[in-house]
Amino acid sequence: MRSEPVQGAMVRYPSGSLVILTGLPGAGKTTLLQRLYGLHGAESAPVAKDTVMVIDSSQSRRHWDGRMTWAPYPLRRAVVFVTHLTRIRRALAGGQSVIAHNRGCGPYVLRGFAWLARRHGAAFHLLLLDAPAEAALAGQRARGRVVAPRTFARHQRRWGDLVARVKNGDPAPAAGARILDRAEAALLGSIVFDGPTGNSTHQDFHITE
Repeated sequence: MRSEPVQGAMVRYPSGSLVILTGLPGAGKTTLLQRLYGLHGAESAPVAKDTVMVIDSSQSRRHWDGRMTWAPYPLRRAVVFVTHLTRIRRALAGGQSVIAHNRGCGPYVLRGFAWLARRHGAAFHLLLLDAPAEAALAGQRARGRVVAPRTFARHQRRWGDLVARVKNGDPAPAAGARILDRAEAALLGSIVFDGPTGNSTHQDFHITE
């Protein structure tokens, strides 16, 4: 029996990597980033923590809040996504390690991130926060933004396909992928970028005591 409490777990990646944290809407991705990096939840720009740039898509959404009220929702959504991608590109171009939240996990979106990483000589990894649909819906209600049922169903289909592929050993187009369930995410204490640079598949998850 363990006599001392577990202090946390660590995931390691090569320096300069692009790590996309993804999962169903409401799974807890933003909450995880806030806990790990001390974010207060009202940021409208990426946050630098040591050598890591923390980029949440909600930062881009806040940046545009109230500034495009004339535009239809699809256009506002597109502008927010382009802003999010631009911020990731700039960080990679500056040689920084990047942990970025992105709820979309469709094949074209992931290929775009893979292309972006390759262009800047960065390793591309996926960190998948796997929460049951019921828990994700509860998370949406708690944050006050509930995804339309049809949209959520589409997310579920794409998420299910991605998780199945990763479990079968196929992380493509990423160099590597790790699935965390909610219990493992609760144990996660840090995401560390300290390995050799380059398109390495090295990634570890271990508990530190």
